[in-house]
Amino acid sequence: MRTWALLAAVMLLCACGTTQTRTFTGEYTPPPANSRILVMTPDIQLAVLTAAGMQEPREDWSNAGRDNLAAAIATRIQSEGHSVTPLDPATAMEGRTGQIIRLHDAVGTSIVAINYMHANVPTRRENFTWTLGEGARELAVAHDAQYALFITGRGSYASAGRVAAMVGLAVLGVGIPLGGQQAFASLVDLESGNVIWFNVVTAAPDEDMREAEGAAGLAERLLSDAPL
Repeated sequence: MRTWALLAAVMLLCACGTTQTRTFTGEYTPPPANSRILVMTPDIQLAVLTAAGMQEPREDWSNAGRDNLAAAIATRIQSEGHSVTPLDPATAMEGRTGQIIRLHDAVGTSIVAINYMHANVPTRRENFTWTLGEGARELAVAHDAQYALFITGRGSYASAGRVAAMVGLAVLGVGIPLGGQQAFASLVDLESGNVIWFNVVTAAPDEDMREAEGAAGLAERLLSDAPL
């Protein structure tokens, strides 16, 4: 998706372990105590970065990252006193629910382009007032939730051959990337449809989402500034 072509570019501009949050610039209501939050199953795609610099998808890594991050996100939200209602977008792409999910992806693409990559829309750079519209209420009614949280992650991990190539080229003064991972979180008020908070995180070396402990660390930082 275009969102992740843009996020890959953001990652190239950032050091490891960065966090970049945006909050709705108008009036909004953070989730009050005991809110029910609809948490979309994280959309995770991970790959191995080969010695030649090619990315080869790894379904096992993607599934592990998805499951570990989903568990860590649920634990983090529940620790704030809220209830979690999970929803796998892969099973809900029909009808209005699917339309709203696709709309969120399009809005997310615009957010990354304008608020993170500084696309030439000067009036929107400091004006974080993105919305899915009142149609988002249909998610609230269908799933008995007041807010929705969307999580997406992309990245690659270096193969042994890639690491060996890095070491060999370093002797010659040539540096090559060893991969990287990035995730974004988006919190939507389902009553107004407003995206009240958005965060893009570049994973630190100890935040390997393929492992439960690493995913917990990534989830903690991903939601550290969320208005929960």
